Amino acid sequence: MALTFYTNPMSRGQTVRWMLEEIGEPYETEILDYGTTMKAEPYLSVNPMGKVPAIVHDGKVVTEVAAICCYLADAFPEAGLAPDPRDRADYYRWIFFTAGPVEAAFTAKSMGWEVPADKQAMAGFGNYEVAIDTLEKAVTGKQFIAGDRFTAADLFVGAMVGFMLRFNLLEPRPAFTDYAARMTDREAYRRAQEIDGKLIAEAQARQPQPAQ
Repeated sequence: MALTFYTNPMSRGQTVRWMLEEIGEPYETEILDYGTTMKAEPYLSVNPMGKVPAIVHDGKVVTEVAAICCYLADAFPEAGLAPDPRDRADYYRWIFFTAGPVEAAFTAKSMGWEVPADKQAMAGFGNYEVAIDTLEKAVTGKQFIAGDRFTAADLFVGAMVGFMLRFNLLEPRPAFTDYAARMTDREAYRRAQEIDGKLIAEAQARQPQPAQ
């Protein structure tokens, strides 16, 4: 079955790259540029939002990082990245909590938006502190976030925690730094980082140099 990955190495596609390296199946990569190929056909027929990442697997399109991770875990069960269906409560809970309230909370923080106290019940994440404190509890006192082994939930949450730490969107509490370090201590993560690192270096080398 054909598997095509649409990405830019300086994007959240890095998380999907990691997931693809974890499942270990062959895939083709299409690199798109912001403002040009990402915003034009034929890619807009894949994702009308004109955003990456996306995958096309055997003719089926999947967008959104959390959805792609869950889809790939199910499409390639031999990789062992999804719990038994009877044991997926925490798996789904923390993937979608991170994709929803946590993402909304750090987006608001990065934009300088404050939710008024009398409006917090209307906001899905309440406020930044509540969302982040809840995430801290989710990763405290256990090796993995959903069960007794590494799953796509750890990959997705670990990638998000690492991203927020790297860009100072998350206080470097020990629970967060320890969790991110443990989850990314994997050969597939290192392979993915090496691939995207080379692509970033190549793109930077192609950029015009300022006149001396």
